[in-house]
Amino acid sequence: MNQEPLTLYKLIILYMLEQVDFPLTTAHITEFILDQGYTNYLTLQQALSELTEAGLVDCQTVRNRTRLTNTREGTETLNFFGNRISDAIRDDIAKYFAQNEITLRSEVNIHADYYKSTSGEYEVRMVARDKDTLLVDLTLSVPDKDMARQMCENWERKNQQIYQYLMEKLL
Repeated sequence: MNQEPLTLYKLIILYMLEQVDFPLTTAHITEFILDQGYTNYLTLQQALSELTEAGLVDCQTVRNRTRLTNTREGTETLNFFGNRISDAIRDDIAKYFAQNEITLRSEVNIHADYYKSTSGEYEVRMVARDKDTLLVDLTLSVPDKDMARQMCENWERKNQQIYQYLMEKLL
């Protein structure tokens, strides 16, 4: 495979991660790159994998979402080779973020996960952030996995109403 296009895809990913002050999910990056027709899914996955293996991108997976951020080395690499990204691609990225920033930010700042505790119940941890400010960090115990999964799904859909309810009741 010709390495030039793969290198460009890696630089696009690093550039996207550098343009925001929050993690992006692999789904966000995949959506942008595939919608623009820059490459196919398999090549994109190869680029993401190589960036992670090289220590240029940090990946954290929670349930079914993988959040990506640049490492210091990733930022340095982008600073050195970023001029290889055309102005047209930079404009496409800027448009994508302008159109989707609220959705993107919301998806990475609201998350929930569950795990089985030593007591045999399930612990559900629900978190809401606004940039670097932790708004809610709530852990509840439930008796079974289905309830834990349902709570995670509901948190992702109803977190604003729940936060508002808590504030009204506690103030």
